[in-house]
Amino acid sequence: MREHLDACCAIVVDGWFDGEQHHPDPTTLKVVDGRLAGVVPGEHGDELAALGWPLERGAFLLPGLVDAHAHLFLNGTPTDAGSRAAHLKRPIEELVEAARANARHTLQCGVTRVRDAGDRHGINHRIREEARIPGSGLAQVRSAGLGVKRAKRYGAFMAGDVGDAESIVDSVRSLAQASDEIKLILTGIIDFEAGAVTDEPQFTLEEAGLVVRTAHAHGRRVMAHCSGAKGLAVAVGAGVDSIEHGFFMDRKTLAKMRDADLAWTPTFCPVHFQWAHPEAVGWSPNTVGNLRRILDDHAEHLRLAHELGVRLLVGTDAGSMGVEHGNAVVEEIGHFIDAGLRVDAALQAATSAPHRHFGMPAPLLARDAEFDAVLLARSPFEDLQSLRAPLRVWRAGAGH
Repeated sequence: MREHLDACCAIVVDGWFDGEQHHPDPTTLKVVDGRLAGVVPGEHGDELAALGWPLERGAFLLPGLVDAHAHLFLNGTPTDAGSRAAHLKRPIEELVEAARANARHTLQCGVTRVRDAGDRHGINHRIREEARIPGSGLAQVRSAGLGVKRAKRYGAFMAGDVGDAESIVDSVRSLAQASDEIKLILTGIIDFEAGAVTDEPQFTLEEAGLVVRTAHAHGRRVMAHCSGAKGLAVAVGAGVDSIEHGFFMDRKTLAKMRDADLAWTPTFCPVHFQWAHPEAVGWSPNTVGNLRRILDDHAEHLRLAHELGVRLLVGTDAGSMGVEHGNAVVEEIGHFIDAGLRVDAALQAATSAPHRHFGMPAPLLARDAEFDAVLLARSPFEDLQSLRAPLRVWRAGAGH
């Protein structure tokens, strides 16, 4: 895998996806100084090679994938509670190295950008800066830095505590200086044995609205960790910019999200792992049944969200138990397809949709855009698993 480009090169493929539209015919793409300089129908490799152009061939080209929800300093591979707890207690520099290795592996998997959804140490900021160095070999990072939560409530590994209104404003204002987004921990985790979110939201509607207004005043979007009817009502009413996880969704909430252009990152992978491997947690048959019901309901509302026109983002929650950085993106795309979305819609949620949500200037694989792409041996429209073995990965901003 090479992340950098020659000063110019030609890429000949049997088909390609620009981030929104599937182009199933042979095409020759020309890249000059890190930008897509031309897209020519047909196979023109031999004539360009004769003119001295370095040539790449493959079956399919698409934009670099995006994981819109991950925690780089956590490792998803260990599945026993002891190893996972011990990881959190490792020295900071060891956690930084773990994050660095995860960002490197992520890029090798064809995921060129990650939105890190929070860590208490600021490791995500450090990796973001390292990834900006040409030749780093790391996926680019959009960093939420340290999130905000209530004292003695869920989220200590990724957020700091806030108190009254003044504390909220001061914290969000301070975090906005270095964070690309503000992470709001609005609810806790799902009680799988009960099959529901059993605790109350950490913030009232007014308090969550204050987080959003302060973040927006400082040019930052708000991503809200949220599941359950009460928390979803607060998130939508407060005007957050994206709902992360969002289990126990309903049609009314989805319609409001569409109207407000509020994105949804459903993160199937962690729950699916616990359903598929209940022995890792010791779940009873009753809890496994709850997990299946939760996943089926989630899939149904994802399909409905797509039909209604809600902006959907592929995010894996990589670093969670059983959710490996990089590789999990293909699994999450598969969950979108299993829910009833077409391949092009699922790939859009993993490419152009997060780029648009992040406000990037060139969200598509288009002429004059920075070249950020993955070359495959087979088309994912024929075999989704081809995404697991990219032939080449080019990362925008990687240098030449």
